[in-house]
Amino acid sequence: MAEKTDQQPSRDELAESLNDLFTSVFAMVKSELQGTNNQLELLEKMNLRVGEEYKGYGDVASGLRVFVEQLKSKSGSFDEYAQKIETIDQQVTEFEAVISMLDRYVSALESKLQSACHIPSPS
Repeated sequence: MAEKTDQQPSRDELAESLNDLFTSVFAMVKSELQGTNNQLELLEKMNLRVGEEYKGYGDVASGLRVFVEQLKSKSGSFDEYAQKIETIDQQVTEFEAVISMLDRYVSALESKLQSACHIPSPS
């Protein structure tokens, strides 16, 4: 019977050690899971924040699209005026060429008139 009493405390120590081991492993796993859970919660909050930020960008992009469409419609009405300005510019260039030819012609006529009338040229 002495054997049984000697084995009993050994088994209690073994059971207690195993209990401590399992408790420690459980605490470690629980801590790891809690850390992972905290990281996932943080990631979820970050995703929500980024989603809100991009939603704001989407609203800005929609506003810009409407603004660009308005500018396109307004610029279309200016095309007619731009064409008229180009036509006027071409006419002015042609008019300047005619004036230049007339100026040379008048200068030539003045020279002939001066030499025909013997008028001294103004210097």
